[in-house]
Amino acid sequence: MNTIILATDGSSHSDAAARYLVEGPLLNRDFTVHILHCEPDVTGDVKTFIGQADIDAWHHEESDKAMRSAVDILAAGNVAFECHELTGHAAEKIVEYAAKVNAAVIVMGSHHRSQLLDAVLRSTCGRIVQNAPCPVLLI
Repeated sequence: MNTIILATDGSSHSDAAARYLVEGPLLNRDFTVHILHCEPDVTGDVKTFIGQADIDAWHHEESDKAMRSAVDILAAGNVAFECHELTGHAAEKIVEYAAKVNAAVIVMGSHHRSQLLDAVLRSTCGRIVQNAPCPVLLI
């Protein structure tokens, strides 16, 4: 079975990528879509005052919110999927996960920022494209 990574941040751009998977030509074979959401880790100062269980619950809640619309879109299109919550630097974690599962492709929605702004911010999409172990499809 082939694996497609759908990286989502809960935005309308991510939803467009999910709709592309439902309506587009990629799913003409035996695929499972792995929906990924990555929350940044909290700082050491926060960890001093809040227990790990509360931090984990917050990460779970935020990931659930971010993945909810993509899950609904794929479920409505009868597309097989799994959800995965990651914590840390998004581009690094997505690339690591793609390598771990030998992904056929990473699909992402692009926010279409200007080249200057992307250069300043070092976009997540750009970092994934540069380091991915497989093709990356930006929607």
